[in-house]
Amino acid sequence: MCTAITYKTEDSYFGRNLDLHYSYDEKVTITPRNFPFHFKAASLSLERHYAMIGMATIIDGYPLYYEASNEKGVSMAGLNFPGNAVFKPFDENRTNISPYEFIPYILGQCKNMSEVRELLSKMNLVDIPFSKDLPLAPLHYMIAHGEESLTIEAVEEGLKIYDNPVGVLTNNPPFPYHLQRLQDFMHVTSHAPENLFSPKIKLRADSLGMGSIGLPGDYSSNSRFIRAAFVKLNSPSPSSERESVHQFFHILSSVFQPKGCSLVDDEHYEYTIYSSCINTDKGIYYYRTYDDSEIHAVKLFLEDLESTGLTSYPLAQPKGFHVQNPK
Repeated sequence: MCTAITYKTEDSYFGRNLDLHYSYDEKVTITPRNFPFHFKAASLSLERHYAMIGMATIIDGYPLYYEASNEKGVSMAGLNFPGNAVFKPFDENRTNISPYEFIPYILGQCKNMSEVRELLSKMNLVDIPFSKDLPLAPLHYMIAHGEESLTIEAVEEGLKIYDNPVGVLTNNPPFPYHLQRLQDFMHVTSHAPENLFSPKIKLRADSLGMGSIGLPGDYSSNSRFIRAAFVKLNSPSPSSERESVHQFFHILSSVFQPKGCSLVDDEHYEYTIYSSCINTDKGIYYYRTYDDSEIHAVKLFLEDLESTGLTSYPLAQPKGFHVQNPK
């Protein structure tokens, strides 16, 4: 399970928590403008396209992106959607794109959300895996640019495209349910609560934060959606890059999953493998991992974006503790 968010201060930010019980050797990956993308079922190739940066597993020289942002600031993430995701057979009247090609297909061509919508209007997410040994992951997606975001869900009824006014996405159930559930928490506030219990009795708040009593604290998808939305929508908008990036990670920390709290089976548990934050205006990919809370950065525009080969950076390894009073 995962959580993705957008955030706007002086710049625009996009990122996510990746919550799984295993790693696929993911790396921060930069795809330059001249890396060729050949789409399996679309009779289409992108020999030249927008450069992009994100987290990917590279298999046979191909970047399988978890989330990424292109040089124009359009960003996209895929999140687990099992039991609901349905990818269709080939449709000769549509542009047939496999889910593993979806992120580079959109980010390679779109500089704004109008262009995103145009491509989506003609698309079929087709049931074609990367290989026989790597079946399709059941995903749904968030696409964003600036303060505008969409949720894309391929379900039994077809490809659903939803405006996402919250700028948050988690997992099951389908997206309309999450938006509807927000109405159950209209009373939750960041302010001190007002006594509405009865005017006949004097009541006072014993501490700060009591306005958020009732905000769900479990790790289910819907609870993470509500909690992430509340924290994000009540976050300040600092002006500096440092404050903005730290605040972004604090928002994601509100739905961070520690090891041991979400069991997959008797031996495995889901946890937040990494958290990412992309400054989509400046092309800076920030991340931190479960075992390393230090924030690391990779900058898109420092690379040779006219090349043809991928550039990847393994996730940094923890350095241990910084002792402030060494003897």
